[in-house]
Amino acid sequence: MLAGEPSGDLHAAKVAEALRKRWPDARLLGTGGDRMARAGVELLAHVDDLAVMGFAEVVRRVPFFLSLERRLDRVLQEGAVDLVLPVDFPGFNLRMTRRAHDRGIPVVYYIAPQVWAWKKKRAARLARMAARIAVILPFEEEIFRREGGDVTFVGHPLLDEPSETEDRATFCRTYGLEEGRPILALFPGSRQQELDRHLDPFLEAAFRSRIRDPSLQLVVARGAGLRIELPEGRNVFLVSDGRGLLRHARAALVKSGTTTLEAALEGTPFVVAYRTHPLTYFLAKQVVQVDHVALANLVAGARVVPELLQDAVTPESLERAIRPLLGDTPIRKDVLAGLASVRERLGRPGAADRVAGLVAEALEEGGLR
Repeated sequence: MLAGEPSGDLHAAKVAEALRKRWPDARLLGTGGDRMARAGVELLAHVDDLAVMGFAEVVRRVPFFLSLERRLDRVLQEGAVDLVLPVDFPGFNLRMTRRAHDRGIPVVYYIAPQVWAWKKKRAARLARMAARIAVILPFEEEIFRREGGDVTFVGHPLLDEPSETEDRATFCRTYGLEEGRPILALFPGSRQQELDRHLDPFLEAAFRSRIRDPSLQLVVARGAGLRIELPEGRNVFLVSDGRGLLRHARAALVKSGTTTLEAALEGTPFVVAYRTHPLTYFLAKQVVQVDHVALANLVAGARVVPELLQDAVTPESLERAIRPLLGDTPIRKDVLAGLASVRERLGRPGAADRVAGLVAEALEEGGLR
């Protein structure tokens, strides 16, 4: 089981639990994080050493990744591995998929790489190498099927996350907020490098919004293990319950990523923003072939929420984009209707169990039960 970032660790851990129900004595090993370890996976490398984003950022870690790839290949050579289950993390995991395929080991790829955004030839390559492909976005199924892949839309794993959260009164009391005042939520990122690029413009946009509406409460969501230094005396709150924050927020500023789908599930209008290393952005512009960056917009097939990228991520532009979402405006109503369509398209709960079923099918084809 190969996960390389915190979200992959979360989703792979649920699959590990589903596999344990089917085969209590199975040996699970691979790369991942603390959740996978608690689910019984023997870790050969931790996500803390793997989670790097962007072309420029990855270059510095090439020796580490090559060393890990060779180590995992030796594990495959030993002949004790019956199946490889990569989870997202495309660059590294596609190379390991090829190594497993070349050794005759079946691969079930969960959360297929976003080949529709760049390097579309990878779709054909993965369709050829993987025994099963489990996709979590509905439009991906047809992409891999066209290339001859055995592909299943398993539903989005976010649908399996507990939706229970504190009621508004309890939530506000827990974090020192006032129940009767609106909340503007800020989600600058779950990685330190994202936080470093997004926090300042998000905060400045929020301060501008509060000048227009002094009743606004400004709340920053903090990802696990992140260091966040908030300006003193500016009355900004910090919370760890991101899902609860989305549920009770009037609107949100969100960096591009899975949080956009969480906001859609909670029905919270939001603006998407993303900054990255200038070289990474330049290279991405040469290869990315999509009309939208936000997952919510991609699932909807339309520009449901505003997107601001790179140099456009300024306090002024962010404040202008979030302004109509804070009031009772036609734009806010349109956004809410669009987010409802996104929720409908994300499938049904039970993604991990469906992936375990695909693993069982692939093992049976290989003569194992």
